[in-house]
Amino acid sequence: RIAGIAAASLRRSAVAKCAAISSAPSCSAPLSVLSASVTSTSTRSYSATASSSSPEWHGTTILCVRKDGKVCMMGDGQVSMGPVVVKPNAKKIRRILPKSSAANRPAGEEEGEKEQGGTIVGFAGSTADAFTLLERLEGKLDEYPGQLARSCVELAKGWRTDKYLRRLEASLLVADETVSLEITGNGDVLESHDGVLGVGSGSNYAIAAARALVDVEGMSAEEVCQKAMTIASDMCVYTNSNYMVEVMDTADDEKKKEEEAD
Repeated sequence: RIAGIAAASLRRSAVAKCAAISSAPSCSAPLSVLSASVTSTSTRSYSATASSSSPEWHGTTILCVRKDGKVCMMGDGQVSMGPVVVKPNAKKIRRILPKSSAANRPAGEEEGEKEQGGTIVGFAGSTADAFTLLERLEGKLDEYPGQLARSCVELAKGWRTDKYLRRLEASLLVADETVSLEITGNGDVLESHDGVLGVGSGSNYAIAAARALVDVEGMSAEEVCQKAMTIASDMCVYTNSNYMVEVMDTADDEKKKEEEAD
């Protein structure tokens, strides 16, 4: 009898609690609100992730190879806007000459200067952004003449920390007679261990081909670049076969020439 009374009391208590929960105001509303909140939060999280992850590769291919006393930089000429080819023969490689050399150069000897020193620069990414960075790099080279590595580090430092420059989407390859470097918007200044560097959407193909060919005897730096870029243009839809080439002697080659002259 006592056990029956206790069971009945427990049942009444349970019924009273259920009635209190069911009679609470807006009981079902929080569930729908919570569901909508979870959905919107997950959507916002996905959207933020998608928008903040900027593309690492840009629609072009620039390759730089150092071999046998020569440094060669080669790039394609294709400019793409989505699936459309806007221009097939853009010039994505420039040679920056020191101000003193450019000021003293006769007007008729511009073409002859192509094989004489300076700094070779190739870019992948937005044209306007790349030219903005080229101007900054030229200013750093004037500030630190003959110190390419320091100039690139200073540029990367500003690129990383400056509120305006941080938004620029481009990658640069720079080379002079002593060193070849890659500059990225993450603040990285990279030097290759084997003399081969590349940026752009087809750079992986070009770098792999160049590394396979760089040890082949009898092939010059320009020939290695030419073959590697041909392979990249066959595989990457954003790379064509209209190549722009710049070649210069390295410091080692100049030393050998001096020794032979002596």
